[in-house]
Amino acid sequence: MATVHSTSTSAFASTPDRSDLEPGIRAVLDRRALRKAASDVYRVASIAEVEERLSRFLASVAPGLIASGVRRLGGGASKEQFYFEIGGGAAPAQAYVLRMEPIQSISESDRGREADLLNAVRGIIPAPEPAWLDAEGTFFGQPAAIMHFVAGVTKPSDNGNTVTGLGTYLGPDLRGRIAPQFIRNLAAIHALDLADPNLASFQRPDADPWQAARWQVNWWARLHREDVVQAHPVLTLAEEWMYANLPAATDLVMVHGDYRTGNYLFDEDSGEITAMLDWELAHIGDPHEDLAWTLQRIFGSSENGVHLASAMLTREDFIAAYIAQTGRSVDPRSLHFYEILSAYKCVVMTLATGMKTARDRHNHQDVLLTWLAPAGYIFVSELCRLLDEATAP
Repeated sequence: MATVHSTSTSAFASTPDRSDLEPGIRAVLDRRALRKAASDVYRVASIAEVEERLSRFLASVAPGLIASGVRRLGGGASKEQFYFEIGGGAAPAQAYVLRMEPIQSISESDRGREADLLNAVRGIIPAPEPAWLDAEGTFFGQPAAIMHFVAGVTKPSDNGNTVTGLGTYLGPDLRGRIAPQFIRNLAAIHALDLADPNLASFQRPDADPWQAARWQVNWWARLHREDVVQAHPVLTLAEEWMYANLPAATDLVMVHGDYRTGNYLFDEDSGEITAMLDWELAHIGDPHEDLAWTLQRIFGSSENGVHLASAMLTREDFIAAYIAQTGRSVDPRSLHFYEILSAYKCVVMTLATGMKTARDRHNHQDVLLTWLAPAGYIFVSELCRLLDEATAP
């Protein structure tokens, strides 16, 4: 039985190294800072431009292949996405998705690391399969990846015009079919062999028991410093509390980083999950982090006065199902720490990075990011509630 041992040690955390970051994440953030400083307004690529870039790219990596049917895909506040096909005629056409990074987004990533992880989970967890990579943006102007297309929806068709993951209603039948898969896939991610050569680009936070938590606080505190548009004192209060209450973790796993309803595709008729999505924030860390993210209230739904985590299970049932599936124990103190970190991250994403990105016009979804900003105050309220609980006598 795997056990997560977590304790808080204010003595250790009283003078934390606030510059300590996973090297791979530091490289992503350094590259981001340089890109922002050197860039003007982000210009959305036209279909004709994407067709031309795809043609040049395919001529280099797979001569003879021709892309057709290029069209823009909706959604995606972090990547500009296009659907296209290769082949046709006597042979069935193969469908692909091109994902290009804008100048700035609410979640920065390393295309190479993401492809490495997706290769590691192949055959274990349903996920998009990488086809080709333009890690430096040589052909597409920005780092880009081409993935095999996966069919499915992120929400039931009768949910109306809602942002996926916010206000999703699955209903008793769908959630009964999806929830067990959702738990199994999370358990499988947390059971990945970290010694897999495909995961060599991910560094382990094992210099001391608190490094996993420290890396995460430092990551998002740096983004807060770099992207703050309007000061929110509660963020400073949350940072100081987190540095003083870093939980120790001795059981390190691959953390998905954005595990929730809205970030998977499923077949609406069968309820089968066809792909887990949005692996940009994946890293090695404490399994409590994924649990806390899934439990955020804004990603859930309320049915008959009962709150359902990720629109599927009550908080208690979700935790119990995870424990039953993995054999891990869940430490309430560590879980509460990561719930505070999760709310903090969402405030940074919406009211700092998201607003700055929209203001500076560094993203193709500036309207969506502006529309999402009011949700940041929901996270502020949630952060205050969680901090009150943490400091209550």
